[in-house]
Amino acid sequence: MGKIQTGFTPKDLHISEEDGIVLRDLAERMAKIAEGPRMEEIRLLWQKHNKLEKTRPVVFCDPENGWNEIIAEAQMQCKGKVARRWEMDLRKEIFWGEEMGDDKPVEPYFDVPYTVSPDDWGLEAKYHQTDSLGSYVWENPIKDYTADLKKIHSPRFEIDWETTKGCLELAKQIFGNILTVRLKGTWWWSLGLTLPAATLRGLTNLFYDFIDHPQELKELLSIISEGHMDKIDYLEENDLLNLNNDGTYVGSGGFGFTDELPQEDFKGHIRSVDMWGFTESQETVNVSPEMYEEFIFPYEKPIMDRFGLTCYGCCEPLQSRWHIVKRHHTLRRVSCSPWADIEKMAEHLEDKYIFSMKPNPASLAVSVIGRESIRKELRGAFEITKGCVVEVIMKDNHTIGKRPENVVDWCRIAKEEAERYV
Repeated sequence: MGKIQTGFTPKDLHISEEDGIVLRDLAERMAKIAEGPRMEEIRLLWQKHNKLEKTRPVVFCDPENGWNEIIAEAQMQCKGKVARRWEMDLRKEIFWGEEMGDDKPVEPYFDVPYTVSPDDWGLEAKYHQTDSLGSYVWENPIKDYTADLKKIHSPRFEIDWETTKGCLELAKQIFGNILTVRLKGTWWWSLGLTLPAATLRGLTNLFYDFIDHPQELKELLSIISEGHMDKIDYLEENDLLNLNNDGTYVGSGGFGFTDELPQEDFKGHIRSVDMWGFTESQETVNVSPEMYEEFIFPYEKPIMDRFGLTCYGCCEPLQSRWHIVKRHHTLRRVSCSPWADIEKMAEHLEDKYIFSMKPNPASLAVSVIGRESIRKELRGAFEITKGCVVEVIMKDNHTIGKRPENVVDWCRIAKEEAERYV
């Protein structure tokens, strides 16, 4: 079935007394932040924002790989495998709450994910990479559509219940009287079609297939679409879904706070219609709008239709295919990447959708950031989008120039400029 994603096994589920003291001290700091009045203001801000009420632009920064430069090895105190993972999680929340200065909500929860195997689609790509954070290539398993397409099936996965329950109990022992410990699964980041398709077929082959094998490509995309929906069905039927109308990260930027979910007929059993959903098609950035409409949209729309509110897009600019994307009837949050035409997207979105603005992260990847150029860029973008419902999301940072103050300075400037557009 494949390697278990978390990397934990039952043998890892032990935390020493010394590590436990470190974790509890950090948890108490996090709980104090979460219970403060500033966090309540932030939760309300996101709720209004997600409801399309006019607020100042909301600011969020996720350093991503830059966390390795913010929380250095020398800061880490725990020794055990599980303890070190949890220590990093807690230190991130504390940095967000005490130093970052953005609108990231710090919540009084410690969420334990399910320990689960990767999705098995019937065929598996073979990866060759330099290291865990380095570049890679892969061998696509679909070589010939006639021979290989019939081997593809809906994704199968396996929950390691022993490890999952063991992690949950261990977390309750460590944090139970400090933070609320929850079993909360994140079963997907995106329910997009083209990453699985590119993984199975190869990205170059995928592009050729739009011309050389159009019917086979449509069949592959249909199988992936139906596979995603089969997985949703399984998760619904087995009570494995979790609401994401809270401080859960949704889409490619933003948090889920809303009083529009779950649905009015909600009785405790969580369905996809009670949740935020998300798709994107970054791999088809250079595919024409006409081909996107013919090949991609018909197979992603049934997935999006299952969710109560939805997000669309990540790094792909959407101005040329917006007339198609907007037909997702539950659409609320729209990604406007560094490659998007901001003026056109502002005209398209108006105040009817969330304008999820993604500045170029390259501005933080240097030893000395250009504060005035960052301010000028943000001020210009906020001026163009002043009639929109705007969030500004700094993400995809592979490095922050080994200077944690870069993200702090960026957040300060972004917040100062956002306050000009209340």
